[in-house]
Amino acid sequence: MRGPRWLLLLAIAAILGGIVFTYRAQKRSAAAHAPARPKDLPDDLHSSAQLWHWVETDAKTGHVRADITAEDFREVKDSSRVDLKGMKLRLPGKKDDTYDLINAANAQFYKSEHRLYSEGDVEITLNLPTAGAPQRAPVVIHSAGVTFNTETYRAETDSPSTFTFQNGSGKATGAYYDPTAHELRMKQDVEIHYQPQGPGARPMTIEAGGLVFHENNQTIELPPWGKLTREGTVVEGDAPLIQLQNHQIRNVHAFHARGTEDNDSRQISYSATELFMDCNDHGQVEHIAAVDNARLVSNAPTSQTTVTGDRVDLNFEVRDNRSILLRVAAAGHGVVISKPLPAPASDPGDTHVLSADKLEMTMRPGGKELDRIVTRGPSSLEFVPNTAAAHHRVLRGKDFLIAYGQDNRIDTFRATDAHTATDPNGEERKRKRAQSVTSSREINARFDPKTSHLVAMEQSGGFAYAEGDRQARAAKATLDSDQNVMVLDGAARMWDSTGATSADRIRMNQTSGDFTAEGNVNSSRMPEPDAKKNSQILATDEPLQAQARRMVSTNKSRNMHYEGGVVMWQGANRITADTVDVDREKRSFIADRNVVSSLWEEPKDEEKKKTAAPVLTVVRAPRLVYTDADRLAVYTGGVDMSRPGMHITSRELHAVLADSSADSRLEKAVADGGVKIVADTVNGRRIATAEHSEYYTGDAKVILTGGKPRLVDEAGHSTEGEKLTYFSNDDRLSIDGAPNRPVQTFITRHRK
Repeated sequence: MRGPRWLLLLAIAAILGGIVFTYRAQKRSAAAHAPARPKDLPDDLHSSAQLWHWVETDAKTGHVRADITAEDFREVKDSSRVDLKGMKLRLPGKKDDTYDLINAANAQFYKSEHRLYSEGDVEITLNLPTAGAPQRAPVVIHSAGVTFNTETYRAETDSPSTFTFQNGSGKATGAYYDPTAHELRMKQDVEIHYQPQGPGARPMTIEAGGLVFHENNQTIELPPWGKLTREGTVVEGDAPLIQLQNHQIRNVHAFHARGTEDNDSRQISYSATELFMDCNDHGQVEHIAAVDNARLVSNAPTSQTTVTGDRVDLNFEVRDNRSILLRVAAAGHGVVISKPLPAPASDPGDTHVLSADKLEMTMRPGGKELDRIVTRGPSSLEFVPNTAAAHHRVLRGKDFLIAYGQDNRIDTFRATDAHTATDPNGEERKRKRAQSVTSSREINARFDPKTSHLVAMEQSGGFAYAEGDRQARAAKATLDSDQNVMVLDGAARMWDSTGATSADRIRMNQTSGDFTAEGNVNSSRMPEPDAKKNSQILATDEPLQAQARRMVSTNKSRNMHYEGGVVMWQGANRITADTVDVDREKRSFIADRNVVSSLWEEPKDEEKKKTAAPVLTVVRAPRLVYTDADRLAVYTGGVDMSRPGMHITSRELHAVLADSSADSRLEKAVADGGVKIVADTVNGRRIATAEHSEYYTGDAKVILTGGKPRLVDEAGHSTEGEKLTYFSNDDRLSIDGAPNRPVQTFITRHRK
């Protein structure tokens, strides 16, 4: 039994030996063909790897939130820090169609802190497409000292940063990016160089204290301040907000904003509490709205224009790739001040101050000069003189239209419901001239294109005028400013303390008060306060009335000329003629052609008035000259005088008027040349002839001399003598003969 059991053991030993031999042979073979054993890890590392890859997904959706790869991975022992080289961090968008990419040469990943940090250079590329190449250049940020949070996926740095985008580049100190909110922040010292697309598009520089870019809604905030510069255009303010569209600037909104525009020979500056700017598809300014305390100042070679209001809108026309000012509109307490600038060898024009709740300015082509200003509703235009001779003037009304000529000088002006007030200049104030005011339904004015001084002004529809106690009314009035002459047309009427005049047309010199009235003239002049200064030819205590086709008043209405069917009267006394000249200063009166004077007289005594009828004296002649110093009225050219019971004709008649206290207006009448007197008495008619006669109204006495005085009665009896004295009241005759010429009496006997 031992033998077989031993053999079995030997066989087992041989098998085991073979196995061992085979194992050792295989082990030696494997050892010969196995790769080299890696080096032992440094004592400070827990693990390391090459081509490291780490992915974090959303537990609920499985969406990849972050994908990190690195060329080299090293996990520090006894720490959660991982050192990465050649790191790429990919942050997919919510729809997985885009992603943000962060590249860093070296980075440290702190797992427990969910923090990734790179001390060196970092490149962040935003919004890359998952498939295919980008359609436009993406936003690329270069910085250092960047920290990335793997939970919030926010990247931040306080180091200087640079960035590029589709149409430009920029730099800043410090940056922050939140891919979840798609928000990029540049912390301070921001400077962006923006080049809009399009032929001839001009670059823009953006400077700011900080920048926040909201990728989702394409907006850029510039807190706490920002400044945009494009060649001669500068806009700056507090916390500007920029709206992008297709990566182009479309809108800008800023607080406490101000801007300037330097366009060749015109410089524009504007400011407001709040400012809105709109740009076209190429980022060029098309519209600016300045709101609250809005102010625009435009400087041209010849003038400075300032516009203020609660809101001011500026519209620009893009021409030759430049924004040219086309329209300015102000709303709410709008004011436009146009001030002329000094020019060599010329006096400055007036400064114009236009006020309206709503106004609109349009520019001439090129945007350098004003074309017109239109206002809506109540408005005012003030002319502030810049020379001593000019007048301060204010025009108020509605719906102004102001058209401008060259060099921003006013050409024409139009308004409705107009009121004007013109102050006297310094020289006129010394003469005590008062302010003049006018009103009308419409007003049109024309200005000197070289000086902007008012040349002519027309007011129509219920025109009214007042200057001191001088007033006027008419359907229409025209002012010639250079001559200071006002013309009233249509139912014209003017008056002052000295009287009133109405006519179809009145032309008045506002400086002197002289005027000419034409067509259906009616004039009324008040008597002088001192009765001794009033003319005695008509009356002394009543207004002097006149009608004529034409009237000229000079020397403050002391000299008056009437012509064309003149009728002049005071009370019941009347004179008619083709022309009449009145000199109230010299108290003289001249009437020419077809003169007829009708003078009524009645006793001054009240008792006599009861029994005595008024007496009318009518004198007709080609010419009348009256002087009040001697109360003498001289009628010439063939005179015809009629009184009750007395008719005198002659070539010339001198009528001496009685003192105003006398019962009779006519004291005596002296006739010369072919005198003929017809007297109706109680005993019949008497006819006297002579070359000279004197008629005394007090005792009804007629003295005839010269040229064989002769008296003939109804019976044909005649008497001649050197001098005949006839008393018409009692039909009594006194005859004087000459030594060589005896009295002759002729009696004509009538046959039965």
